[in-house]
Amino acid sequence: MTKLTISDAANKLGISKEAIHNRIRRGSLQSVIEDGVKLVIMSSSETLQISPRKKDNKKVPTYADERYYKLLEEQNAKLQQKVENLENETRTLRDQKEQMLIKEREKIEQIYKEKDEQLKNIINAISSNLMLNNPQNKLHIQDDSFEAEIEESLKEEENLEENSRLISLNKYLKNGNFSKKKISKIKEKFKEHAKDDSRVVMVGKKYYIDLQKYDYSDFSL
Repeated sequence: MTKLTISDAANKLGISKEAIHNRIRRGSLQSVIEDGVKLVIMSSSETLQISPRKKDNKKVPTYADERYYKLLEEQNAKLQQKVENLENETRTLRDQKEQMLIKEREKIEQIYKEKDEQLKNIINAISSNLMLNNPQNKLHIQDDSFEAEIEESLKEEENLEENSRLISLNKYLKNGNFSKKKISKIKEKFKEHAKDDSRVVMVGKKYYIDLQKYDYSDFSL
């Protein structure tokens, strides 16, 4: 007869300690208590016939495990397909957004182009009206008496220039390389300072200058 502790008996039989206690309660195993320790009594034939359960760390997959693994693989494949579909949809939406932005930009450019054309037409119309209302153009529709007065004034201007060193401001500006904007500014300066500046000679409403005697650089000449 052999006496074993509960733990040794469990290892020997390859079962748990709880199973040993159950067998003792059922009477399939005998036990004694020595020095406060419960011992299991086993015959020599029992210890020889029963060999410890071999522990195998390798788990042999069962049919249920194979089905589980197959299910996981199927779900993984479905998830991958969904990811690919989402990526394709995202790419398509991004392309559509770019096309929409391009079309909107083209529309805005077309609107600005049309506005520019309208503005040009308005400016041309205003310029045409100004030209029609210009006093110089009205000279062509004056009566014969007014034309005669102009001719007489021109003759006086020619005589004045012939008998002196004076030159007409209009004639000087006409022969010079001045822009229309520059000519307008020069005339405005003469108009402002003609009465108080001895360098400027006025005959009627016309201005005359003496370039040989005076400097007119402050008038931008």
